[in-house]
Amino acid sequence: MPKSKRDKKISLTKTNRKGLVLKQRIMEDVKKCVEEYNRIFLISIQNTRNTKLLELRTEWKDSKLFFGKLRIIALGLGKSRETEVAEGIHKLANALKNHSMKGQCGLLFTNRPKAQVIEWAKDYEEMEFARSGFVTPETVELPEGPLPQFQHSMEPQLRQLGMPTSLQKGVITLIKPFKVCQKGDVLKPEQAQILKLLDKPLAVFKLLLLGVYTKKHGFKKLTIPDVAKENDEEEMDVENNDNT
Repeated sequence: MPKSKRDKKISLTKTNRKGLVLKQRIMEDVKKCVEEYNRIFLISIQNTRNTKLLELRTEWKDSKLFFGKLRIIALGLGKSRETEVAEGIHKLANALKNHSMKGQCGLLFTNRPKAQVIEWAKDYEEMEFARSGFVTPETVELPEGPLPQFQHSMEPQLRQLGMPTSLQKGVITLIKPFKVCQKGDVLKPEQAQILKLLDKPLAVFKLLLLGVYTKKHGFKKLTIPDVAKENDEEEMDVENNDNT
């Protein structure tokens, strides 16, 4: 009987005992998921938030989401033909490593149909408050006049953030027009805080599917045309085989 690829041992150097145990546990979890789930999606996350990730884990409790520790996850998959834990999965490991250098990404292990996952990711997006460093998609300006949405006690805070305010008859008032941000600006912390106080979300929390791995077809990059053709012949072939 041939030796299982999952039994291969990988050396982790330059780490303390506690860190070593955690890394080994993550790698074992990854290997176990490769065996248990039919599909692995490579996901890019735009404007990520911890609360949103927790919501996703709840929504996909029949699946498994991996975010963070991407180098260890890639090691668990195997980054070469010699170390991979399943046929062709080293291509997914290297794609994960490459995309992690460009931004937030992770893996979704699931048995749900490919078409369902693609449709869900295509429709899933929620508005979020922008953080510092975010490039604003629009200009936000406030006219001169009262700001009744704020309690009078917040006037010092608004002024400290750079807003030209004063208290007039107990109401916070802009003494002149104020531009919070210009389209294309890279937000500063003060601007991001003002937008949050104004209840003005400009960022979109969204998931992009970058690729999918199956044991039969290996790793395949997903592009916009692939998403549009989610019911192509290959998809039907995969579903028929995975559901038997």
